[in-house]
Amino acid sequence: MTETVLLALDTSTEYCSVALLRVAPSAADRSPSTGGEAVSGSLSEVSVWVRHEATGAVSSTRLLPAIAELFDEAGLSLADCDAIAFGAGPGSFTGLRTATGVAQGLAFGLDIPVVPVGTLLVCAESARLHDAKVTRVLAALDARMDEAYWADFEWDAAAGDWRTLQAASLDSPEHIAAPDAPFTLAGNAAAAFGARLTAAAAARTIDAEALPHALPLAHAALRAYRAGRTQPADQAAPEYVRNKVAQTTAERLAAKAAAERNTGATGEGGEGAR
Repeated sequence: MTETVLLALDTSTEYCSVALLRVAPSAADRSPSTGGEAVSGSLSEVSVWVRHEATGAVSSTRLLPAIAELFDEAGLSLADCDAIAFGAGPGSFTGLRTATGVAQGLAFGLDIPVVPVGTLLVCAESARLHDAKVTRVLAALDARMDEAYWADFEWDAAAGDWRTLQAASLDSPEHIAAPDAPFTLAGNAAAAFGARLTAAAAARTIDAEALPHALPLAHAALRAYRAGRTQPADQAAPEYVRNKVAQTTAERLAAKAAAERNTGATGEGGEGAR
């Protein structure tokens, strides 16, 4: 197997996250791993360079410079890249478009494929990177607007990859279904919703640090690339899951009226008033 160079991008959250992997032929069956958030180094024949920076709403201005920095540190050029992976979503609409657009533009210019990776799967990958015994993950992220993105994954040891048991969905925290087997809850939904996320009470462990990040994204993307699960650059597209982020005036008034009816039905001091 020849050397593989893979670039991974994620701007689905308030972080600008970039990882560069260089995998030597003798490391064909190894997995990339590193600690820290802005490091360079190697594990056997797998070399990893990462930037993970809180940039808020300006990820678009930081993404290309961060990419250039990693290639400079690695002593590589974009022309050495075999594929570009990106966090496809769900997540911030603007952030998803940023990562998708940059991945698409670079890959198109280099005539190489892209590897879209769901951000919820990245959370599962992150949880397993933190604890190799993790085999079942309910990934749940705060989607704002009183809802959460979630998905259910199971690690297939024979295939050496994740199986999706429940594809990325959008629900109120109370309607997220707990898996029927011991599981890790990955993501920030437990912190965001507390007891309203009823599935959290059934979790074996909660990994609130298992969030979208370019390193676990690259980890998952490398397997996808080797398995041929890639796309031509012109087919790169975000996975929004939510169809819109704003309500019409009529929808806002209807929601307010429904909330007032619920409050009236339960009483000011009842459960529905909290």
